[in-house]
Amino acid sequence: MDMINPKEVKAGDEVFVIYNNPHTPTVSNIRAAEIVQHPKDPNAYALFLNETFHVIEDDDALFTSQAAAEKAFEEHYE
Repeated sequence: MDMINPKEVKAGDEVFVIYNNPHTPTVSNIRAAEIVQHPKDPNAYALFLNETFHVIEDDDALFTSQAAAEKAFEEHYE
């Protein structure tokens, strides 16, 4: 399914995620994000999405392409 292991990312990688809108829980979108150096932990990476840093969790679903994220979205939500 073209998923990326969160432990194998490096700074500069572009990934795609299924982003759940925090203001409207029933709305999800597929967004491009960048892997960046964590701003407070030099030994970790973060997901830069919507001008915000997000801690990368082991169970986060990171995809190699928008098409792969769309396929996973369809399989999970429909």
